[in-house]
Amino acid sequence: DAQESRGLGDVYKRQIFHTGVTYQLVHALAIFGVAVLSAHLPGRLVGWAGGLFALGIVLFSGSLYLLTLSGLGKLGIITPIGGLCFLVGWLCLGLAAWRLG
Repeated sequence: DAQESRGLGDVYKRQIFHTGVTYQLVHALAIFGVAVLSAHLPGRLVGWAGGLFALGIVLFSGSLYLLTLSGLGKLGIITPIGGLCFLVGWLCLGLAAWRLG
């Protein structure tokens, strides 16, 4: 039935949108933590982490939002780049903490 398959598509789109929201929330909190830590951790790594988290939000969450709202599947190619920004941001933050200890 066409209506049932459309409903499944809507559920799938909501799950994708929810993933974008979740990652945005987690990394917005991480940016807040980076802002607090930047006063206590010397060097550029903490600043890089914050910038990469922000860029990751735009690329990862933004591409998922656009993907679900526009239906353009080609936007999904941007999502992994945002995920990579998140990973490198966490790496920068971890290195900054490791250097402190």
